[in-house]
Amino acid sequence: MRDFSKTKRIVVKIGTNILTKNAGVDAAYVRRIAAQINSLLKTGRQVVIISSGAIGMGLGQLDAEKARDIKMRQACAAIGQPLLMAEWRKSFLRYGVTVAQVLLTAEVLNNRKTYLNLRNSIETLLELSAVPILNENDSVSTDEIGSAFGDNDKLSALVASKIDADLLIMLSDIDALYDKNPRKFADARPIPAVFEITDDIMRTAGGKGSKHGTGGMKTKIEAAKIASNAGCRIVLANGRLKNVIGRIIAGEEIGTVFMPKRKLSNRARWILNSSPAGTIFIDDGAMAAIRNRKSLLPSGVVSVQGAFEAGSVVMLNDRAKAVTNLSSSQLKALAGKHSSEIRKILGPKHRDVVAIPEDIVMIDY
Repeated sequence: MRDFSKTKRIVVKIGTNILTKNAGVDAAYVRRIAAQINSLLKTGRQVVIISSGAIGMGLGQLDAEKARDIKMRQACAAIGQPLLMAEWRKSFLRYGVTVAQVLLTAEVLNNRKTYLNLRNSIETLLELSAVPILNENDSVSTDEIGSAFGDNDKLSALVASKIDADLLIMLSDIDALYDKNPRKFADARPIPAVFEITDDIMRTAGGKGSKHGTGGMKTKIEAAKIASNAGCRIVLANGRLKNVIGRIIAGEEIGTVFMPKRKLSNRARWILNSSPAGTIFIDDGAMAAIRNRKSLLPSGVVSVQGAFEAGSVVMLNDRAKAVTNLSSSQLKALAGKHSSEIRKILGPKHRDVVAIPEDIVMIDY
């Protein structure tokens, strides 16, 4: 369970609250993390860093307490991001390690082509023995900042899933997952290992985290669910513990380890983690068919919600996601009809199924 001796590829996510200090980056902490990661690199391991903190650093430069709207947060991110990278570069330069900046938006991960391009880029950087440092591109993100990735918790899990990482280490000001809120209950106890993320566990999650951060326990549990689909173990731990990364790799019982439940293919993970463009509502017979790895046929379609094109990722009720072969307008015309009628209505070049089994991923497993 905590034997990481064969762990080759590691993603380390560092939260805002432990990376910043006195309205700026905690340079001493960055140096300590760089030293720990360099120790991993010396053993032949590969490491990707997910680094929060840009907005907080930008606020510090502006001598502002809080960014009250999205435009201000975007401006703070633009000011803080180069300062953050400068600290990482300087800290790793002591060991002769090259770092690379990669900024992402949710749109990059939702588009299959850019998703694969990102994967190839990170793979190349790792082959060059560089350390990719990723962050949400807050200054241009079209989503409300923090809503897309939750202080990079979700981003770290998506990246770990994308690059087939063996381990995701989430460093935070949160010690572990507790059986109840430790800020409210003195008898709250840490949970050393989680084998299944149940409804009870989800209910223990609180709201937002730190002053400048946008993550909390809920986003971390959601991140654990994403990473587990890639067969990736996750360790949530207090990032301020001495030599925390080295101790985790050594198998010390620190924080909470989340064990994976299933391992999906890379394409299936992309489908599962993409934002749906709409919803196709299907009947019970069609749902039973896709559970048995059968294609979704238009005869099982009841109705369609949203406007989307063929090739889009959509919800199937609230139980699955799929890549649809037909657009929303085509589906509305074909809902409930037999497959033989598709080519009569749409023409001979159209496929006679809505989605094939390889393009359907169940959510409730």
